[in-house]
Amino acid sequence: MPKLSAELGIKGISAVLALLFLTACIAQHDSKRNYRLESAATPASDSSKLPAKNLIIFIGDGMGVSTITAARIFDGQSKGLSGEDNQLAFEDFNNLALVKTYNTNAQVPDSAGTATAILSGYKTNIGAINVKPNTDISKMVLSSCVTKLTSPTLFKRAKKAGLSVGLISTARITHATPAAMYGQAVSRDWEQKSDIDPRAAKYGCKSLAEQLLKNTPDITLGGGTSKFTDEQLSKWAKKDGHIYVSDAQSFRAVPKDKTVLGLFTESHMSYDADRDDSKEPSLAEMTAFTIDALAARDTGYVILIEAGRVDHAHHDSNAYRAMKDMQALNAAVQVAKDKAGDDTLIMVTADHSHVFTISGYPARGNPILGLVRNPDPEAGEPAKDYAKDLDGKPYTTLGYANGPNIREADSPTLTDNLVQSDNYQQQTTVRLESETHAGEDVPLYATGPGSHLVRGVIEQDEIGHIIHTALGLK
Repeated sequence: MPKLSAELGIKGISAVLALLFLTACIAQHDSKRNYRLESAATPASDSSKLPAKNLIIFIGDGMGVSTITAARIFDGQSKGLSGEDNQLAFEDFNNLALVKTYNTNAQVPDSAGTATAILSGYKTNIGAINVKPNTDISKMVLSSCVTKLTSPTLFKRAKKAGLSVGLISTARITHATPAAMYGQAVSRDWEQKSDIDPRAAKYGCKSLAEQLLKNTPDITLGGGTSKFTDEQLSKWAKKDGHIYVSDAQSFRAVPKDKTVLGLFTESHMSYDADRDDSKEPSLAEMTAFTIDALAARDTGYVILIEAGRVDHAHHDSNAYRAMKDMQALNAAVQVAKDKAGDDTLIMVTADHSHVFTISGYPARGNPILGLVRNPDPEAGEPAKDYAKDLDGKPYTTLGYANGPNIREADSPTLTDNLVQSDNYQQQTTVRLESETHAGEDVPLYATGPGSHLVRGVIEQDEIGHIIHTALGLK
């Protein structure tokens, strides 16, 4: 890092005065912030009292630390605040851990292997869902489709214990993360029957769509009708107590005591920034419905809620939509906090991170999606001119290490209007068709009974063990 004096242009006595003033402001602000955090903290409860009656686990797909930080600022600035001292709904949870995300054969993981670790308690190969790892894929096929040596899914364990189960995702319900609740597949791509490798099909391997219709949670909400045939859905809906809905209006009229399957789009649900509320319910609305429906059964429940499209926006290097979907996740967590009682363990985590960065030296309150303006201590406000790279061009605070919009010497000069537009793709350093996941640790936040187990630096499969321990599952 360059010397601060060179970076900010501090000169003489004016700099000293500015620094003293800034120090005083920070001290005053910190005292206010500490009071705010103390007053807003999650109420104290006996987090070691087990078992928990209910579990709600949120997975922000691709929600690494940089995504959380940017979302905190974006959300705050959306309220007209500076943003940096804003607080997301899960950031006052009493317990926190850092989670190692690697797969058994991959340093940087995918959602299939990581969701398996989170929900089932063991790591596996990249791309595999609830199938024990092996260097020989044919052996994985045999163990999952023939000898049935794979461990039961969280869905099966929960149902065996008499718990109700809810599953919500803004992705296709047969996509990697939601499928890890109920399905087993050597390849996450086996979403429908035609996707299965013919060699594996000979051994009786079933698609994730077929497995969902056989092992359906009490409430299942998401996208992905294209992975089911009309015949499959019609046959499922004819079963006693089953209700299938495909639009928001029908969903809002559904009785809460039925087994509900709601598929609102052909593929993934819309980004929250583009969602039509008359056609697709929000993540918060789906969360509220599911908690109310399952709590009324008084059996205890397990609910997985995935904000799946945070990941997709990052892959497209579109920070705006990633931030909007983070706000949708935040709203859903707030619903869970408002509705769940002291007998509920709430966990918020990510399956993996993304190569998403927050950089430069932008001034406090600089638009998180905007171009960088450095602090100007002499003026007591952000500099009038944008910070520039060695080619003399401004740059954004947010960027990606790889992706489709590479930054080069002859790239057009950026403007604030351009970079803060909804469809802008942040610049990258390595050109790839699609931005990739990252391999660093991700956070796990927890509150409620069993949350005392969430601490330190843990392996991702330990989350599965915490879940099973907290719920008293075998």
